[in-house]
Amino acid sequence: MRSLWVAVGALYCAIAIAAGAFGAHGLRGRLDASALALWETAARYLMYAGLGLTVIGLAQLHAPRSGFALAAPLAAAGALIFSGTVAALALGGPRWLGAVTPIGGLALILAFLAFAWSALRG
Repeated sequence: MRSLWVAVGALYCAIAIAAGAFGAHGLRGRLDASALALWETAARYLMYAGLGLTVIGLAQLHAPRSGFALAAPLAAAGALIFSGTVAALALGGPRWLGAVTPIGGLALILAFLAFAWSALRG
């Protein structure tokens, strides 16, 4: 059985590793310490979300009729919004993106709460 969410999670992990390496090697010296810290935060949270999404996808494979289906799109969207806006801010994007970032964080929190709830419900 195939799992879109396992594939998306693995893709997010690969992008996170590439972003981290790019930040460490390609952006060092081009961005100040604060911007580099933002970049690293974006990469780290994308990795967390990617790993979580992979686990959620694997759980769905074992329990396809469970409530795990809500957690996966929330995690995927939350990671894109959170990590995307933080990375954009690191690169000098408009400051109003800082107001959007918490939406991504909230989506990630809700994703893991939905995952926990579904796991407890069986």
